[in-house]
Amino acid sequence: MAAPCAEMEPAAPPPSPPAAPGAAPAAAPAASPGSAGLVCAQGRNLRAVVCQRCGSRVLLPGAATFARRELLLPAMRKKAAAAAAGGGGDVLREHWLVRDMFSFENVGFTRDVGNVKFLVCADCEAGPIGWHCLDDKDSFYVALERVAHE
Repeated sequence: MAAPCAEMEPAAPPPSPPAAPGAAPAAAPAASPGSAGLVCAQGRNLRAVVCQRCGSRVLLPGAATFARRELLLPAMRKKAAAAAAGGGGDVLREHWLVRDMFSFENVGFTRDVGNVKFLVCADCEAGPIGWHCLDDKDSFYVALERVAHE
């Protein structure tokens, strides 16, 4: 079981760097709308991660670490619509990083696509919700935009 965040409190915004003498104060960094209120001070997920379509639980609170990495995931469409539309996909930047595949409550994997497997909901097969490179056995990424939180 993953070590939950201490008291599971939201992370404080990062401190602003000191301004140079005579310079205008720097603007505070904008909080990303995708991760606001979802990440604790230790960088782990505050809330359970669930499927957007069926509500099936994918991860328990504290089971994953917030990570920023650009990954191309195929668009979420029904199989017939995806085949008709051809390739395409979305570049997603905010993810939950899971280091142990047994931390998942409920996730399925597609067949290999090159050296990648995509993660899907094991109950309704909605997805892909995430990405796993076969070259790195300890990194499973779940896109924040492709799941809900409760």
